[in-house]
Amino acid sequence: MELIKPNVNIDFVGKRKIAFIVSLTLVIISIASLVMKGGPNYGIDFAGGMLIQIKFSQSITPGDIKEILSTVGVENASVQQFGDVEENEYLIRAEKTSETSERLADKLKGKLDTTYPDNKVEVRRVEMVGPKVGKDLREKALQALFAAILLIAVYISGRFESKWITGIIVALVLLIAIYFFSMFHMHIPTLIVLALLVTLGLCVYLELRYALGAIVALIHDVIITMGIFSLLDKEFTLPIVAALLTIIGYSLNDTIIVYDRIRENLRKYHKEAYDTIINKSINQTLSRTILTSVTTLMVVVSLFIFGGGIIHDFAFAMIIGIVVGTYSSIYVASPILILLRKGTAAKGAISSKGRSKFVLR
Repeated sequence: MELIKPNVNIDFVGKRKIAFIVSLTLVIISIASLVMKGGPNYGIDFAGGMLIQIKFSQSITPGDIKEILSTVGVENASVQQFGDVEENEYLIRAEKTSETSERLADKLKGKLDTTYPDNKVEVRRVEMVGPKVGKDLREKALQALFAAILLIAVYISGRFESKWITGIIVALVLLIAIYFFSMFHMHIPTLIVLALLVTLGLCVYLELRYALGAIVALIHDVIITMGIFSLLDKEFTLPIVAALLTIIGYSLNDTIIVYDRIRENLRKYHKEAYDTIINKSINQTLSRTILTSVTTLMVVVSLFIFGGGIIHDFAFAMIIGIVVGTYSSIYVASPILILLRKGTAAKGAISSKGRSKFVLR
């Protein structure tokens, strides 16, 4: 099945400068939002604390719930509408108290029953996570994201450039770098950022063009997705980490399809300009890219609309990731190959010129 004719010739490569400006703007906005807000809005999973999900038979305001919470010893709690308004369901998030989760839930339900006897209350969920556990989960989540990107760098290096040994060396150097930086007791986010910078630097130095293009595209997708969550003040929870890892896999799959066609066309049309081959490859895989994205998006949008409040944020992250991932495969991962090719050519020309001068002397 083909949505687009095989001989289509859209000038994607010609618009790469505009695409780079758009991507850079979105990344800067995302990072600025995360920095201004002191990082993602961590949920109970990562920040620690208590979460209670309650449902009422009649309408009630968050302010009324907060008043009741203050009478049972829970201060500075946040009360958020959960699901549709007519369902009268709320999520209560609070810092850990001296009470056990079950005891606090019973006290809250008893107080609500007494204050609003005609409004039936149902406690649907009670969760408690300690701050130490939340910190450990946060660190493990960041390590999982970094490990996924690192393994992808090794795989792409071997798959497309036949540099398995080089890719493994990059991984080993990174592990040594992480061990070295960890000796200074750095925070895990700082450690991951430094490790990613080392990864990108090694890919440039060792001329791992395909690996670098894929990694930049994946970092682009993850940062923008997290930035949108930060801008909308949505919580960053374990399901969102699962969504980010899924997005990394989805975006990589799309990028590999385009890269595979680029590699084939470089052998087939080796006399044509490099820009032309890249653009031709993107157009040849465009039908498959759009078909895959649209069908996946239909499923995720269905989850977003009908999946309920529990899976709502996960589906929302997936929608952003699919759209941004499809865009980055076309406008980020592939055009970066052109930039790196030109950079390598320019470096080679300078080296040749220097050698010529040396011979003349």
